Amino acid sequence: MDETPEPGELPPNLKLLKTLVTLLMVTMIGGFLVIVALFVIRMPGGGGTLPLPDTISLPEGTQATAFTRGPNWFAVVTGDDRILIYDAATGDLRQTVQITR
Repeated sequence: MDETPEPGELPPNLKLLKTLVTLLMVTMIGGFLVIVALFVIRMPGGGGTLPLPDTISLPEGTQATAFTRGPNWFAVVTGDDRILIYDAATGDLRQTVQITR
C-alpha cells in the first residue's frame, strides 16, 4: 500500500494540455503587451491643449450648465435646454440648438 509510482513521462494527452496552456499564456502576455504599446503610441503627448476663452458673453438671463470645446469652436449648454455654439477665434455665436425632451 505504501508504494509510490515511479516518476516517468507524462501521458500524451497531458503533454498536449500543458503545451496548449503554455501557448495560451504566451499569447495572452503578447496581446497585453500589444495593447499597452498601442495605448502608449496613440495617446497624445499632452502639448495639444486648446486655450480656454477669457470670457464668454451669454445671452441675457441665460445660465451655463456645461461647457465643451473643439478645435475651432466651443459650446455652452444652458439651463433652458439650449446649446450655444461659439467661434473659438472671435467668440461670436455661430449656432443655437434647442434641445427637445
